[in-house]
Amino acid sequence: MEDAETVILYSHVNVYQSGNAVLGDINFELKQGEFVYLIGRTGAGKSSFIKTLYGEIPVKEGQANVCGFDLNKLKKSDVHNLRRKLGIVFQDFQLLHDRNVYENLDFVLRATGWKVKEKRNERIDEVLTEIGLLHLSTKMPHQISGGEQQRLVIARALLNNPPLIIADEPTGNLDPETSDEIVKLLVRINREHNTAILMATHNYQLIDKYPATIYSASNSGINLEKGIYVRNDG
Repeated sequence: MEDAETVILYSHVNVYQSGNAVLGDINFELKQGEFVYLIGRTGAGKSSFIKTLYGEIPVKEGQANVCGFDLNKLKKSDVHNLRRKLGIVFQDFQLLHDRNVYENLDFVLRATGWKVKEKRNERIDEVLTEIGLLHLSTKMPHQISGGEQQRLVIARALLNNPPLIIADEPTGNLDPETSDEIVKLLVRINREHNTAILMATHNYQLIDKYPATIYSASNSGINLEKGIYVRNDG
């Protein structure tokens, strides 16, 4: 990975939520093509850190760069440009429930500057085929399963070929079998597209099955510490 492009670079960053320090002195680097897990107890600051990556929480202390954007100088008017470089996979899906599968994706493409309908149709067909949902393109979100909804969210994240996908507890609302399928899909995307993936999770069984670099968030020292997950079954 030495020659790979850096997609996230944090140096001595402090993160604040409602005026309180939740993570401090973060030194973190993610390169193109890497897959890393972010673990930590509830309240340790994982979600706050992730929110800084897409401009939801501003970075005021330290140096932070995501996909070429200097977060220290990021204006509110430029946040949408940063997010166009990212694929974001939420635990709670955040789909448009008044639009079908196809329309959810078309909305994103139109919002990010795809003006030619034929090209939008072609791109939507490509991503739906890749994640195995092309046959459900006319279904409404409530007509498909939770696992299929999360696949749709991943398809949405892929639309603009982002160099980085951020997955915040993407299996948190799914059963074990479906969770396995979602992580397997993310691993395949990482390998086939060379997409950097940062996945926050509490699911250590998935980490055990699909091992990768691990960072742990801990507000005991308010640090992100690179580590290796080791099973301890006694």
